[in-house]
Amino acid sequence: MDLLVVTLFLGFVLCVLIVAPRIRKSDDGKLGKSHVSAKVYDVTSYIEEHPGGDAILAHAGDDSTEESRAITQYIARAYTNKGEPLIPTDPHKMAIVSVWTEVESQKFEVVASKLSYELVIKPKIGLVTDPGVVHQHQEKLAPVLDIYESRLSRSKYLGGDEFSLADLHHIPIVYYLLGTEIKALFDARPKVSAWCDDILGRPSWQKVVQAMKI
Repeated sequence: MDLLVVTLFLGFVLCVLIVAPRIRKSDDGKLGKSHVSAKVYDVTSYIEEHPGGDAILAHAGDDSTEESRAITQYIARAYTNKGEPLIPTDPHKMAIVSVWTEVESQKFEVVASKLSYELVIKPKIGLVTDPGVVHQHQEKLAPVLDIYESRLSRSKYLGGDEFSLADLHHIPIVYYLLGTEIKALFDARPKVSAWCDDILGRPSWQKVVQAMKI
């Protein structure tokens, strides 16, 4: 579980922190930097190449991928014996998780990433936030959160009653947005607010927050 959270977290904050050290999970479950390397990126060129800010390289034999959702799916399937399962084995439950994973990538992330860029990344790299863009995407995020509120009134998590990749993929960007004015949109929806508290309060994510000294 820790390895999944770290992988996704690093992918998102790469353009914020500039330096992206690779992370490993040791046998005792503690987080640590890999001995491999840390690559320094030019922030402007990185954002141009990866506008979503969600890519980080992962290798599996002769193949590699830099899409964070593909990486988390790979790790969830390859390390099923470590931590809680993040992809259900039941076909019906798996399909539901897949649906909400798509909702996250196609509806939530495309809007939330614009807000995080304006409200989180721009101030960190010396650029001026565009209030018009913020307002525009606030208006787009609200109906998505309404859908989440409805869903979470019927189940504890988006994919059902168990935490899954559908929830995990939200963690980094939700963490940052809750530190901005956008928090009001989440707080206005009780089920969404409780869900945010749940996923951000998970011990594995707290380890990441402490390790990265955010």
